[in-house]
Amino acid sequence: MNAVALSLVCPGLAAVCCGLAAAAAPDVLYYDHAAPAVEFAAAEIHQAYASRGETLVERELQTLSANGAGRRIVIAGDRTQSTRISELLGVAALKNDKAQSYAIRKRGSTVAVLGSDAAGAMYGGLDVAEAVRLGTFADLPDSDHSPHIERRGIKFNIPLDVRTPSYSDNSDSAQKNIGEMWSFDFWREFLDEMARRRFNVLTLWNLHPFPSIVKVPEYPDVALNDVQRTLIPMDDTYSTSGSDMFRPVLLTKVEIVRKMTIEEKIGFWRNVMEYAHNRGIEVYWFTWNIFMWGAEGKYGITPQQTNQKTIDYLRASVRETVLTYPLLDGIGITAGEHMENLKGADSKENWLWNTYGQGILDAKKLQPERKFRLIHRYHQTGQSEIMEAFKDYHDNFELSFKYSIAHMYSIPNPPFIKDVLPHITADHRTWLTVRDDDIYSFRWGNPGFAREFIRNLPGPDKVAGFYMGPDGFVWGRDFLGKDPATPRELVIAKRWYSFTLWGRLSYDPDLPDSLFQKTIAYRFPEVPADKMFQAWAEASMVFPEITRFFWGDIDVRWFPEACLSHPRGAQGFYTVKHFIEGETMPGSGVLNIVEWRKRQLAGQAMDGVTPLQIADALAGHASKTLRMLADLRSQPSQSRELRLTLGDMGAMAHLGNYYAEKIRGAAGLALFDKSGKPEERESAIRHLQAALDHWKRYATAYTIQYEQPKLYNRVGWVDIPGLASQVEQDIAIARLWVPGTEPDTGKPRRADTPFRK
Repeated sequence: MNAVALSLVCPGLAAVCCGLAAAAAPDVLYYDHAAPAVEFAAAEIHQAYASRGETLVERELQTLSANGAGRRIVIAGDRTQSTRISELLGVAALKNDKAQSYAIRKRGSTVAVLGSDAAGAMYGGLDVAEAVRLGTFADLPDSDHSPHIERRGIKFNIPLDVRTPSYSDNSDSAQKNIGEMWSFDFWREFLDEMARRRFNVLTLWNLHPFPSIVKVPEYPDVALNDVQRTLIPMDDTYSTSGSDMFRPVLLTKVEIVRKMTIEEKIGFWRNVMEYAHNRGIEVYWFTWNIFMWGAEGKYGITPQQTNQKTIDYLRASVRETVLTYPLLDGIGITAGEHMENLKGADSKENWLWNTYGQGILDAKKLQPERKFRLIHRYHQTGQSEIMEAFKDYHDNFELSFKYSIAHMYSIPNPPFIKDVLPHITADHRTWLTVRDDDIYSFRWGNPGFAREFIRNLPGPDKVAGFYMGPDGFVWGRDFLGKDPATPRELVIAKRWYSFTLWGRLSYDPDLPDSLFQKTIAYRFPEVPADKMFQAWAEASMVFPEITRFFWGDIDVRWFPEACLSHPRGAQGFYTVKHFIEGETMPGSGVLNIVEWRKRQLAGQAMDGVTPLQIADALAGHASKTLRMLADLRSQPSQSRELRLTLGDMGAMAHLGNYYAEKIRGAAGLALFDKSGKPEERESAIRHLQAALDHWKRYATAYTIQYEQPKLYNRVGWVDIPGLASQVEQDIAIARLWVPGTEPDTGKPRRADTPFRK
């Protein structure tokens, strides 16, 4: 009898029955409660249910039966469990046994995640949680998943202590984050975010971390108790090679950030590594050489390459690090920034073998079953020298290459690795260092660019994985904002969309844009998701467009947020003259201004993208962004995060307009230098005046949200509003320009000599 008929016969009984229907059994989640990675996914599924006002109960996996009432979610955490569950439910087995793989199978009202291992099961569970949140759970299809890139990592320059600095310590972000590096709350949140975004490698980079992380029996006085931070203000006079990142004066005024014995520090990092492994994340320490801070002056230790006492100390430190941290997955090493090009037994590579290589082997003699990866960076050395020195390292030995030098936001297929690829073998693959020294402030988000970049990476026969991150900024908590949360947001949480794109697409580049639009719709229900998605993508293309046009290979030479380079390592602020002189990115197919002018005046075909086309592209991205922002900002009841995200988009758009007008002004001034036509100079001046107006708009948008000035390790002081006077100076340069002379000296220039030095 249906409910309508029942209500006519017995209204009271109908009400009881309807109440029973409304109180139907809740959905049930079955999983192995002893598996931490799966337990994390289960917690995410619970949170997703709670966000929709729905309930979920848990059961142990072994209590699952072939049939059951109501909706059931099942997570099988390894191959054995997956085989059993697929047979029990009568669904297709897991197709791929590769690590981190998983399948989603449906049978009736049961959805099963079949994992090849705990990480794969966790990722499948996170997919289920996402589907619940986005309202697409009922539409989940049967599917199989394996990682496109096996190891997807974060490069984290870690400021441990004033006595054991990182490469980034003379920066505001490093100094303010020292205490956070010793907070387990920080790492819990950070590692959870990594797992959600499908990153599975954490690389911690420090010039010489050992005094802060290990106690060596032969050198007990090197181990450092407590965590100290200097109260001496940092500045931009530090070497860009890290050679003076520690100065004795810094110890004349310090504060103890955290009281900790070396034993407590060791316990802390063991806990961090355990938590990382419980999220499917490998952990590595990376070093530069030779830096002995924290140890120098003790036991005869110095940073000299020929000092046998230093070699013995570091070898022992590496041995103890391997033995002390059973969950440490490997070490990365660098033949620089502070090594000498000596020959023979004292060469860089022999030194690295005698310290790091032999230190690891010493540990493996005591732990013969220990697997330990050694990653040797190409930086400041050559492959033949590396392979000869490390020929006796028979565990995982891999290389590391700066894939896009310092600028991942440039072109999606950087050419720099092409000459190296033929020499990379499957036995000694390379890691890609994907440096993000383009964007420190803003929330970037363009899935099309990220997807194309990822698809252009070399294949798994050549590449072991990648790690992305900056040198001039610390991806800890964000200390830039004027409207901070309490506690301050993690950078990885603030820039959640960017990390989602890079992590998720690295696991699966076939994820459609529709998924990201739905994610935006869930995160920002106040605004139309399609428009938000498009505006975000348009604003984010400002950085790739300008960096492919104006190329400074390393971070010291180009910081696009401020049109800046280091004042001592390069030029400081880049003027219109520098834009005329500037080179474009190798492999970008973009013509620089001098080459464009030559072709323009000779009536030749433009074999490449012209400067004016770049300017038009920048202006187009800016115009589309600002047009959509006007509508997005008109929506009522905006959250703090939405307001700040829209603010970032607006700032990026104004920056794009600035660069568009600056390029047009530089192109016009270059033509005037050849023709002497006053109208060409006047046109250039008008464009540079417009550039100044856009810079002021950019500075206003920037300082609404972010503090200025700020000190960054690789470019020094950055003061966006303060740079307006230098932007204005471009107009004076154009007005005073005399064709055929050097604009900064007034001396004659040979007609066939380009402006660049």
